[in-house]
Amino acid sequence: MNPWVIAVPAATAAAGLTAAWGAVYPQSQLFGPTVRHTRKANQFALTFDDGPNPAITPRLLDLLDRHRVRATFFLVGKFVRACPGLAREVAARGHCIGNHTETHPNLFWLGRARLREELSNCQQAIGEALGQSARWMRPPYGIRSPFLDSLVTEMKFHGVVMWTLIPGDWLEKPAEWLIRRMRPIVGHIERRGGQKRGGDILVLHDGNHHALNGDRQRTLTALEYWLPRWKDAGLEFATMDQVAESGVG
Repeated sequence: MNPWVIAVPAATAAAGLTAAWGAVYPQSQLFGPTVRHTRKANQFALTFDDGPNPAITPRLLDLLDRHRVRATFFLVGKFVRACPGLAREVAARGHCIGNHTETHPNLFWLGRARLREELSNCQQAIGEALGQSARWMRPPYGIRSPFLDSLVTEMKFHGVVMWTLIPGDWLEKPAEWLIRRMRPIVGHIERRGGQKRGGDILVLHDGNHHALNGDRQRTLTALEYWLPRWKDAGLEFATMDQVAESGVG
């Protein structure tokens, strides 16, 4: 048998697996550099995707205010257009704003022009609402594209933000389940101790990318439990802009 008959399909399959790994794995740098953790072990970046959401975001902002916590919100352009006042309120409360595309597609399947349109339209929506563009972006589902890195550079984003923990708060699970899933945050800082290792970036969701007014009550309940405990554990909350000031991870 001709060895090329076997080798060519095998090579194609391997290339496909490599591309899939590079697109999905949060720590992969195959499709360009990303921010995967903060600079210091006790520096903690709390981030939210898929908003703004009238059903939850105002209550979340009040909760964060009560604990004097600032976070980073990766907004979906179509929801910014629907709720520009709420987007302004997020920024006015001192939170950092990021670009989460216009319609929340899987970027891996988009051509370069379509991907640029998704990012540009979201930037336009944020710019019209806030008077300034987003400096950071996060790909929907965390799935990147071979075209993303060049567009991030071209559009002058500060970086692509991934994560160290994504507990799955979009799943229809009880708040107690989510609370357990967020427990590793405290464990990480205890294990790192005085080591010069980066801290966590946590992904939660204040919205549902399918539609406005998504139910994220379990996320609020879990945060009501964890915010005071995280502070007691010595975590220092930081927006992505503050992470960058200390050196991105």
